[in-house]
Amino acid sequence: MKRNVILNSFCKGLLLLVTSTISWVAADAAQPQVKDKDTRSNVILIMADDIGYECYGVYGGTSYETPRIDRMAANGIRFRHCYSQPICTPSRVKIMTGVSNVRNYAGFSILKKNELTFAHLLRGAGYRTAIAGKWQLYGAEHYPLESRAEGALPRQMGFERHCLWQVDKLGSRFWGPSITIDGKLKAFDKETYGPDVYCQYLLDRMDEYKEEPFFLYYPMALVHSPFVPTPDSADRNRKDKQKNFGDMVAYMDKLIGRIVDKTVELGIAENTLILVTGDNGTHNTIKSMMGDMKIRGGKGKPTDAGTRVALVGYQPGAIPADRVSERLVGFSDFTPTFSEIAGTKLPGRSDGASFLAELRGVPSKARDPVFIYYWPRPEKGNPLRFARDQRWKLYGDGRLIDVPNDVMEQSPVTGQTKVRERLQKVIDRMPAKGQTLLQFD
Repeated sequence: MKRNVILNSFCKGLLLLVTSTISWVAADAAQPQVKDKDTRSNVILIMADDIGYECYGVYGGTSYETPRIDRMAANGIRFRHCYSQPICTPSRVKIMTGVSNVRNYAGFSILKKNELTFAHLLRGAGYRTAIAGKWQLYGAEHYPLESRAEGALPRQMGFERHCLWQVDKLGSRFWGPSITIDGKLKAFDKETYGPDVYCQYLLDRMDEYKEEPFFLYYPMALVHSPFVPTPDSADRNRKDKQKNFGDMVAYMDKLIGRIVDKTVELGIAENTLILVTGDNGTHNTIKSMMGDMKIRGGKGKPTDAGTRVALVGYQPGAIPADRVSERLVGFSDFTPTFSEIAGTKLPGRSDGASFLAELRGVPSKARDPVFIYYWPRPEKGNPLRFARDQRWKLYGDGRLIDVPNDVMEQSPVTGQTKVRERLQKVIDRMPAKGQTLLQFD
């Protein structure tokens, strides 16, 4: 009898335990499931238009005021050897795809529809994406008939949202601009300054995306010609191009400061990598000083004045402060870097190498010499090819330049067999000639 009482008590206890356990499980299942927060860094890539390294105070420029960028470099990293293409569309195609122009460039103002971009890559990895500023990759109405609408639209290239000048129409980029916003063209009044619109659009996206990892691409309209006064200019009617250019550089710096300040306001500064660069050298009508040395803009030329651009990296807590890097960086290197940040594999070919370790202050393997293939109008003329490192530049025709000692490239060097062999290997592994519009898919 006693045994039965004990057994009955045990069964009742077991039933109570099971019932309670089921209740706990059911209650737990009814609670909303909290997803682990994605802690991958946000990425903001800012690319100013037509500005060489000589225009920034932190690079030794003495003609213009760039306090916000200088402060970013003081609290981050400055690369001394970043090389773009000599002119705008080739640089944009290369930086967005991570692929040399010899493999994918087919016409001015054109990005082929079948190309994969860094926005595709990051969006596929779960990042929110947006772009604001200058597009010039669709083949707008003012270009030759055979190139109109042959390129790509921003939504086709991985951007969820966009606010862009020169998608399929031209119009003004500065005062009274015509801007395509999420597929719709909007004409603003003459008192509206385009660069303010582009910047505000990205600030709004930062508000919208702040709880998720995001990628913002800011190919700025500044400081490209026409050289006109800015909202901060003392004289809105001034015609002096050199002085207006200086005001444009200062306003460019101010807008970049707004982006930085927004990351602080939102509490995401330490989780946001900001990179600042330029698409090519300064316009050749502009003369800038670096102390006692005068530098004429070299846009369109393969010299340092046309291809050497600033690259500043800033992310408090992640990038050690006040570092100057001698590492080579080419425009094909941005996509591999973003791929590593996102923790995803590159989906196809790449001609670049990630510089994330250098940003983080971690020792890494040196990059091979940079290869540049330059043929902005492949329907005419002939391409130019060269490979270069921090000192030496070898052209496809055999000219070897000791760049620091011959910046204007007036006196090719003879001999230097080992240098030639090393640079020639980089040239030889690339195709000799690229594409034209006739080869579009």
